[in-house]
Parts: sequence; C-alpha cells; structure tokens
Amino acid sequence: MPGFDPIELAKRVGKSVTWIVNGVEQRKYYRFRGGRWYGGIATGDVVGCNLRCKFCWSWRYSYFTNKGQYYSPQVVYMKLSSIAGQKKYRYVRLSGGESTLSRKHLLSLLELFEETSLWFILETNGILIGHDTQYAEELSKYRRLIVRVSFKGTTSEEFEKLTGADKRFYELQFKALENLIDAGLKPGQQVYPAVMLSFSPEENIQKLLERLREIHPLLPNEIDPEYVILYPHVKELLKRYGLRPRIAYTPGGVPDFMI
Repeated sequence: MPGFDPIELAKRVGKSVTWIVNGVEQRKYYRFRGGRWYGGIATGDVVGCNLRCKFCWSWRYSYFTNKGQYYSPQVVYMKLSSIAGQKKYRYVRLSGGESTLSRKHLLSLLELFEETSLWFILETNGILIGHDTQYAEELSKYRRLIVRVSFKGTTSEEFEKLTGADKRFYELQFKALENLIDAGLKPGQQVYPAVMLSFSPEENIQKLLERLREIHPLLPNEIDPEYVILYPHVKELLKRYGLRPRIAYTPGGVPDFMI
C-alpha cells in the first residue's frame, strides 16, 4: 500500500496550527527554550508536521495538533530574541515540527530578524519548498537566513518506511536544495542537507552522496548527520513501529547499539 501525500497533509495540518488575527498569521507553539545545538541556540518548538517520522523526538506534538498555544510573529520574535540575548547566542530557530506549514507567519518572522545580528536557522523537511519554487524565491530574500533541509533517510524506500509518506515525494527534498540554490542561496553557507543515517546501510549513503553531488559539488561535504536519540518516548515510538536503528545514541551522547 502506498504512503500518504505530504502536500495534502500539509494543507490539513496547516489549517489546524495557524490562526489569522487582524490579518496576522499566528502559529501554534508548545515551548520556547535555549539549547546547546549549533553551539547555543534559542528555539521555538512548533506544533504540527506533514510527515509522520517513526523516530521523531517530538511526535507527541508533531503528530497531534490539539496542544500548544498560538503566537504572533512579533511575540515569537520577542521570546527568541530575549533567550538569545540572555544566553549570548548567535542563532535562533524553529524546530519540533515543520516550520514551513505557516508560510506567512514564517516570512513575517524572518522579516523581523533581518534587522538583528542573529542568524535564523530554518529546519525543514523541504517538501513544500521543493514543491513550490516561489517559496524558495521568497526565502532567498532574507540575508540572516540559513536553511537546513533534513532528509528522512538516504533512499526513497527508506523515506517511505521511516515517514509513512509515499516514496515519490522523497525527490522533493532534493528539489528543495535545487530551488534554494537556484534562488541564490549559497550551498554550504546558506543552505545545506542534514540526513537521518540511523537506518541506512553504507551503500545507500553512497547513493545519496552521488545524488547530492549532481546538485552541487559542495553538498556531499556539508552534510549534517542525524542519528536517533533514545529518549524514552522515542523508544516507545520505535517499538510501536518495530524499528531498530543500526546506530543510535543515548540522551547523554553515548552510542547505544549497532546491528
């Protein structure tokens, strides 16, 4: 049985996690925090996603949309700026779910950060950016933006197995990189791939590297590797789907097992 259509799911989820108030698109968030990633970053964790990754650390909020609170871009900007200022961070981001579902909200937030010294890291699965070249062109206008396209596996078959989405949509993750580079973002500096590698044999990883090299020769050298972190709720999800990573880590960063 083929997987679901993540473009259609994005439309449905987007309606349940956004709310227009006085012409301003608000987005649901479930928390704001500082953290060690990227050497220190202020994070707003959003509710809702258009994939159903079976290893997701935030699945209780990305799968379901009945939690969280709506915030305007201005309030989100103030919260992230405050955390970054207190901690002396250089970076801010949206994480936890798929940030591109709320397009107007995201673009308004990026506009606010344009006048700061902070870098905004957009973590995305890239599906909507790959689907719509205009989205990439809109994002390319922001000079304080870095786009991290997070690949869910190294082949279309892995993508379908890990996310539940139909394997034909895997190509949109590559297309997102192409669209962003064509729009003027510099590979390795303003746009780069991250890849979930916990479930991938070496031969599949090599296939991915070749595909990335076809898009731009710098991309294979700029991969940010992702591995499953075995939080209790992640172990619960893996068990539910009968998945066993080849490589995974404990929350303390210690390799847990290989098969």
